[in-house]
Amino acid sequence: MVDFNSAIEVFNNYKGSEKKKTLIYNKKRYLVKFPDPIIGENTNLSFKNNAFSEYVGSNVFQLSGFNTQNTILGKYTYNGKEKIVCACEDFTDDDNILYEFESLALSTNPDKKIETELTDIMEVIEESKMINSKETKDKFWDMFVIDSIIGNTDRHNGNWGFILNKKTNQVTFAPIYDCGSCLNPIYEDSQIENLTEQELKNLAINCYSCIKVNGKKINYMSYINQMKDEMCNEAIKRVFEDIKIDKILSFIDEIDAISMVRKEFYKRLIKYRYDIIKKVYDKI
Repeated sequence: MVDFNSAIEVFNNYKGSEKKKTLIYNKKRYLVKFPDPIIGENTNLSFKNNAFSEYVGSNVFQLSGFNTQNTILGKYTYNGKEKIVCACEDFTDDDNILYEFESLALSTNPDKKIETELTDIMEVIEESKMINSKETKDKFWDMFVIDSIIGNTDRHNGNWGFILNKKTNQVTFAPIYDCGSCLNPIYEDSQIENLTEQELKNLAINCYSCIKVNGKKINYMSYINQMKDEMCNEAIKRVFEDIKIDKILSFIDEIDAISMVRKEFYKRLIKYRYDIIKKVYDKI
């Protein structure tokens, strides 16, 4: 793991609920995400494994051929305690600006504030004159397929978007970023060890996107299994053969910082979902 203690700390301009710092390491700017032991009052919810989720989730995208934010797993001493952190390389600069999808939505229709209803998202993509609608829909659904495999529960309108090049005015789909809410970060190793095979299978199958249909969150595996959405079906046809499952499982095995219990947990969740999507791919 990389030791970030010698990195240069600069002002942090990144938003979001997680604890984070901005560090310069090897002349590159990184958003460094810290584990959150407890989130909120009167709750036992812990996200101290979100660094692992971010790192693994991002690399599943990258190993599947997606343009993805580079991530590094490392350590950093904060308040006298060494923490395992995930450093996410900043893919913006003075000429290339990130505009999240929610910004596009507000620009397209200032009178309508949308949330994550699928029809609203598709409507914005169709109406916007600033993007290539067909390409954006394809990339949205491609992203959905991989999010379903890693179980990303928080791909809201503020964590995907577009890059605007100020010199050329060209708009492109941004690298995939913000995958920290995948692979059940609230589960501790002690909880994972006590899961039965059926309980683990239930976790794999009963995982929900924050994208909604008729006000209800989409159950990834159920939605894909139904094969009713042609855009989703086409995305599976486009990306499935690029999902190199053996490489993904080997990658997880090689992460020294993650316990064997957690590695097996990640691999089994991913393999369950992969197998479901494979059956759908074979049918379509």
